[in-house]
Amino acid sequence: MNAQTPQTDSPPPHQLPDQPQPQPQPQRANASALIYNESGAYLLHLRDDIPGIWEPGSWSLLGGGSEPGDRSLEETLRRELREEAGLDIPDLVPFAVEQARSGDGTLVPIQIFAGQWSGDPADLELTEGVMLHWFRPEVMPRLRMAPSTRDLLRRHAELLDAGHYGPAPSTSFANADPTTTTAAVRLPHPHTLSAPGTSGRPVPHIIGVHLYLENAHGEILLGLRHPDSAYAGKTWHFLAGHCEQESAVACLVREAREEAGLLIDPGDVEFAHAVHLVDTPGTPPRMQLVFRARHWTGTPEILEPDRCVSWGWWRPEALPEPLVPYARAAIDGIQAGRLYTEWGWT
Repeated sequence: MNAQTPQTDSPPPHQLPDQPQPQPQPQRANASALIYNESGAYLLHLRDDIPGIWEPGSWSLLGGGSEPGDRSLEETLRRELREEAGLDIPDLVPFAVEQARSGDGTLVPIQIFAGQWSGDPADLELTEGVMLHWFRPEVMPRLRMAPSTRDLLRRHAELLDAGHYGPAPSTSFANADPTTTTAAVRLPHPHTLSAPGTSGRPVPHIIGVHLYLENAHGEILLGLRHPDSAYAGKTWHFLAGHCEQESAVACLVREAREEAGLLIDPGDVEFAHAVHLVDTPGTPPRMQLVFRARHWTGTPEILEPDRCVSWGWWRPEALPEPLVPYARAAIDGIQAGRLYTEWGWT
């Protein structure tokens, strides 16, 4: 794992010696990517063997520290993956918060995100370190690697082998346990499992939550995704997101508020449709849940311009182009009174 030593503020000069001293808090947050493929191998980064850097000459996870322009740890990690390897992982899910120890003995909290990718590391343009390589879990005891990283990978592999995997609960760094260097915070829960693939093992599914909002004129709310969006750039789509250790309805209510400034009472939400799909060959299966909100407060605003650049209301018979295909399939299903669609399995 990569990390940066946290910075602390000095007490203000007017503070008296007998006053309670504030506990120093990390001023920089760190994030790393646990990347695995459909065969259960993990992508590891061989770091430069240079004295003074973090984990010199060791196999580690890609990642790094946040910068002033980063608005979230996920954004930090996506930037680091692009800068270090030109790598884009469509879905990154919080998995654990690790406590790692820097060279000066300081405990540094690191948010670990997990994501699936099945590409060839040789095709990536690595700008830091020596190389990237896939490793099966049984090989890792022979690698030069921090014990905390090896333990993290072992835990994740055990969850995959058991056929279930769940993200970490939302845990702030301020509340992370500073008494151990490898304390992971996670709460796995079963995902819906697909039929065994070519590897003969169950595959965890990704769960997406989508908002179907229809105004008094029968028009549907859709957003135009940013050209640089990790998924479906320059394409119209539902207001959508992934759950963060929360129920699907709670996720929907949160995403509507954060993305568009819409206030929705959970009691006004009802299930409308599900699309079970394989988006493109080699990517994880997805269960896309679509919920209808009968009532809401507010007018759609652009609150996350890095994801959505425009909101619009569209008649179902005159939907914009291009439109995410499974979103169109869901709208067609809702209009026809169907609750379920399968997409991309054949």
